[in-house]
Order: sequence, then structure tokens, then C-alpha cells
Amino acid sequence: MQLDNPSLLGIDKLSSSLHEFDVIIDVRSPAEFALDHVPGAINLPVLNNEERIEIGTLYKQASPFIAKKLGAALVSRNIANHLENSLIDFPREWRPLIYCWRGGERSGAFTHILNRIGWKAMQLEGGYLGFRRLVIDDLEQAAKEFSFQVIAGMTGSGKTRVLHEIGALGVQILDLEGLAVHRGSVLGNEPNIEQPSQKGFETNLWDALNSLDSTKIVFIESESKKVGGVHIPDALMERIRNGQCIELRSSTNTRVSWLLREYHHFLSNPESFKDKLSLLTSRYGKVQIEKWHEAIDASDFRNLVEELLVMHYDPSYQSSIVRNFPSYRADHYVELKNDSDEAFVLAAKDIVSKVRF
Repeated sequence: MQLDNPSLLGIDKLSSSLHEFDVIIDVRSPAEFALDHVPGAINLPVLNNEERIEIGTLYKQASPFIAKKLGAALVSRNIANHLENSLIDFPREWRPLIYCWRGGERSGAFTHILNRIGWKAMQLEGGYLGFRRLVIDDLEQAAKEFSFQVIAGMTGSGKTRVLHEIGALGVQILDLEGLAVHRGSVLGNEPNIEQPSQKGFETNLWDALNSLDSTKIVFIESESKKVGGVHIPDALMERIRNGQCIELRSSTNTRVSWLLREYHHFLSNPESFKDKLSLLTSRYGKVQIEKWHEAIDASDFRNLVEELLVMHYDPSYQSSIVRNFPSYRADHYVELKNDSDEAFVLAAKDIVSKVRF
């Protein structure tokens, strides 16, 4: 593929050129797309999951020529289907950006046909692999350029809510838990929503950082390296942990009330709650886990949540915050008075007022 091809977009121009296109089309198989894709892309596969496996098998076991003959037939048929059912109503001015795995055969065929029709289609140089390298390189660079203000605080102190209130004040934030679709504890999975893959999480992170100004402070929660099943890239994690730190504090009663509101899905699904607590059996033993299960059966959620905080979450926080965040100081904090909307707004304003920009 020649870089002087007028229908080829260099991977180095992707971030600055995305706004020029009406749509980004990922022509890889649905399984490839589900694992990770360029933010905002739609999936119009030129080979479905089964067809891709079939062509790959032919390529290895028969010959590349035989595989290409059948592959061309399948790709042509699928592109025709997309033209008839998904693209037929777009005007001449419509501008798509197209990519596949390496930026080769699949996206090249689709781009060629759309351009022959009269649209101004572009093909992404290097395809998804080029994009993936861009994400890795940019995250490494972000770890050098960004500065973070860390909001520490025990489980249930309302850090995420306060972070969002800070964002509403027009200040830059990075919500790692939102990007990871997980709240960062054994009970942290979001109901009925799967976490992204590791690659998908890093793409979400790349996309979020691209919307921020690296010359200005970014507020972020204190997090473990792992957020559910995904992990924060090492260099970025180190940069975050070396950021300035302020603690959000609230009473145990406020924390319990807030957690009962935030994790209400467990209250309506006791068996799921039990299953999650059973994951702690190796740490606390069967007898303790059974007591917690009995509290769930009795709907004694307030006392259960308080005991979980005191026994499990608070000791873990105290040991990790000092070890992992060297700028943490016990005397640098803001108090959340209660779990009302007004209290969260006031805490957010108080935190921002204490930070040097």
C-alpha cells in the first residue's frame, strides 16, 4: 500500500481528522469488532465470524489462491448487501472512513467500491493494528504529559459522585470507573453490563484523554491498578499515584446510606449479593460468610454494609493509600456532610478551591 494513495489516511492523522468523516466503518468480523474498535465506529463486516474462519483455514490448508477466490466472492456478496440495506440512502457528499485488521484486502475492497460509486471514502493506513499501536504510544505519552489531582477516600465516601460534580463545574476529570464499567471492588460490577476488554478499556482511556488538555490539571479518583477485570497501564498508573492527593471524608452513617442507594441492585437480587460475598470466603472463612448471607436473608442491609466497611473495605484502604499515594496527607481533606445533592456540590466546590491550578 503506497502512502501517496489519495484514498489512504495516515494513522498519524487519525486523531485530528476524525471530525472530517460522517462515519467510521469497521469491516472486520463481529467478533473482532466486539473485542475493540475505533471509538464511534459501526460494524459492516465483509466477512462474518464463520466466513473469516473458513477463509483462514483454506489459506493455511489449501492455498492462498483458493482462499482468495472464495474470499472475493463472499466479500463482494457482503458489500452488496451493505450497499442495498445500510448505505443506499446516503448522498454523494457522504464521507466514510474504512478500516480492517491491517488496512489491506478487506477495507481496500470496500473503499474501492464506494469510491467508484462516487463517494469520497478513505481507508485507514495500517487498519486496526495501526490504531492499536497509536493507542499504546499515545497512552505512554499521556503518562508523561498529564498531571493529576487525586481524590482519595474510603469506600462509600462518594468520590465518584463528587468527581462528576467537579466536572459539572467545568474542571477536567477522568472517570476511570466509568471507562472500565466497574466500581472497583468485589461488588463493583455494573448490573447487566459487561466490562470492556483490556484493549477496549485502553481505547476508552485514549479517547477520554484526547478530549482533555494536558496543560491543565485533571481530577481523578484514587484507584487500584486493577478496576474489575481490566488494569490501568503501568506508566499512567505511576503518574496518577505521583499526583497531588486530597481526601474526601464522610461519616460511617453517610457512607452506609450512600452505598445502599448506589448498590440498590444487590438489595433486589439477594442471591447475586451472596454470590459476590462468597468470593471472600478464602479471606474470612465460611462461618463469617454464612453470617453475612443470613443478614441478607433477613434484609438487615444497613448493619451488613457497615460491617463490610469496618471489617473489609476500611482496613484495605488504610493500608493501600499510604503505600501507593506518596503525596497523601491525613490533614489534607474535605468533609462530605451527608449524602444529599447539595452536600456533594459543596464538597466538589470545596475540593476545587483547595487545589492550585
